[in-house]
Amino acid sequence: MTSESAAPLFIFTQPKVLWYTIARESRRGARSRVRQESGTVELEQAKKRVEELRAVIEKNNRLYYDQDAPELEDFEYDALTRELKELEAQYPELVTPASPTQHVGGTPSGRFAKVTHTVKMESLLDAFSYDELRDFDRRVRDAGIEPEYVVEIKIDGLSCSLEYENGELVRASTRGDGVVGEDVTANVRAIKKIPKKLKNAPEFLEVRGEVYMPHEAFQHLCAEQELQGAAPFKNPRNAAAGSLRQKDAKITGSRGLSIFVFNVQQVRGKELTTHAESLDYLKSLGLPVSPRYHIVHDIEDAIKEIEQIGQNRSKLDFDMDGAVIKVNHFAQRDLMGSTNKFPRWAIAFKYPPEVKETTLRSIEVAVGRTGVLTPTACFDPVFLAGTTVARATLHNEDFIRQFGLCIGDTIQVRKAGDIIPEVIGVVHHPENAEPYRMPTACPSCGAPVVHLEDEAALRCVNPECPAQSLRNIIHFASRDAMDIDGLGTAVATQLVEKDLVHSAADLYDLTLEQLLTLEKFKEKSATNLLHAIENSKQNNLDKLLFGFGMSGSCVATSTIMPWPERLFSTWLTECAVRVSNWAVGSSTSSMSGLEQTARASMRRCASPPERSENRRSAAYSRSNSPMASKALSSASLRRMPLASSGNTTWSSAVRSATPYGF
Repeated sequence: MTSESAAPLFIFTQPKVLWYTIARESRRGARSRVRQESGTVELEQAKKRVEELRAVIEKNNRLYYDQDAPELEDFEYDALTRELKELEAQYPELVTPASPTQHVGGTPSGRFAKVTHTVKMESLLDAFSYDELRDFDRRVRDAGIEPEYVVEIKIDGLSCSLEYENGELVRASTRGDGVVGEDVTANVRAIKKIPKKLKNAPEFLEVRGEVYMPHEAFQHLCAEQELQGAAPFKNPRNAAAGSLRQKDAKITGSRGLSIFVFNVQQVRGKELTTHAESLDYLKSLGLPVSPRYHIVHDIEDAIKEIEQIGQNRSKLDFDMDGAVIKVNHFAQRDLMGSTNKFPRWAIAFKYPPEVKETTLRSIEVAVGRTGVLTPTACFDPVFLAGTTVARATLHNEDFIRQFGLCIGDTIQVRKAGDIIPEVIGVVHHPENAEPYRMPTACPSCGAPVVHLEDEAALRCVNPECPAQSLRNIIHFASRDAMDIDGLGTAVATQLVEKDLVHSAADLYDLTLEQLLTLEKFKEKSATNLLHAIENSKQNNLDKLLFGFGMSGSCVATSTIMPWPERLFSTWLTECAVRVSNWAVGSSTSSMSGLEQTARASMRRCASPPERSENRRSAAYSRSNSPMASKALSSASLRRMPLASSGNTTWSSAVRSATPYGF
């Protein structure tokens, strides 16, 4: 389906209910949104629409470039940007330097040191039709240039600069706003696929590439996130960007990232005259370059190559979001120059999203780690972006209600980022169809399901629900919780399947003999796991509470908002009561400093460093309130040790302490 022939799509975007009517992506369609039957809209109406578009686009720029969590799909964002460009072209007086059409979208965050780019890292002008590519060719020739073009794949990842001195990687930085980016050298050094040393390299070389996540690595990461009850990344681009910008380089190194280098930014000690020559040279140095690039001599041949790339995109093991046409000769590029945002010698062609219609046959409901019920659409198989799909998540009850989904509906399906299937609309309902209703009982244990306050999701609150057990154990052992090294998804699954563990508490009863029954476990690996379980007893209280999955406490990141006195004190009292049984059979000598640790943990939750002094003082007052002090100074809490001499105390303590009973 091409953008010229596509009917309007009604798009429901998570996590917030944002409806966007995206009409045809042609120039005619963009103009139609700013015209009335009587003719062109007045300037004031155009100004109002421009302000609306800028607000939405700038918001998505922040989410996309700075937080790696966009709410809009690429084609939705492109359609809105295109409409804004049309309005600004029609009303030049509305153009301002602050408009998103006049600058690159990203900004450097405060998490990393800033890097000022010697050579600006520009964006690219987008095209959505072959006629726009022909217009680009006409502009090149009007500049007095007889062009030779290079056509290459446009990788969908995070743009990154690599600097080498005498072959040694000395700095890596993100694009940021094109002028100032972030120093991510340590993280890039952790990526195995990026060379740290080049042979026969020039004196100095700066290259630009796209850091990306291969499909296999992305699917593995999403599976891990889902098992741990975390929200999976929406697409490989977000996953790559989020992984590269981690504060812990070890996490970056574990994510399976790679890079394709596509441009020489600057070089000393080597003369290069064309783009194709530079790519060949970079390849000879050992740098991974764009996997497909072809030299063509006219725009029609370039269009044929773009069609070939599009036909083969499903065979790639990475995401692409288009194809790029570049003038090959550097001298001709210098003659053409750049705008304040785009080079005039290059253009990016964006392929329209592939949308298929199919029939909804059923809706399956699964139960996650925290008891959340997640519905999944099951439909007649369709071939999308290179694979056959028959299932797609429906997120929650609100999502189903917004579409009015009925079994038997003809629905529209696409792949977000060419990876994750999703339902984006309903074409029509069958006659006498009844809207689907979520179950009132848990499909796993049969317990009633409830809506907790301010949640769209339905939740099973039965602490004995078997569907939650495995995910609870995986979460309890995860890095942000008790950080039990060696207890990953595969091991946890074996422990549950062999009936050795029913809850997180059972971990502290495990023996060497039991672990030796696990597949691929020898004495050394079993001993290491037992040591890791023992070491987890030394963790701070906030990690333990996070391991319990206490909903709403946010103890792992210490970022909750200030609470009312009564609610905070009640929560604090509950924490003390839940862990009070740890003290059973323990000596007072092993309890050193625990009350202070507990109080500090609670204070960190209530008062993160960036809060104002007034709020911080109020939060401290709450932690020292009569109810809170009573909770923290209870006899059992004063005696409770973070670690005890035996596993029996810990297993019983965890059973009694956990709010969800795992």
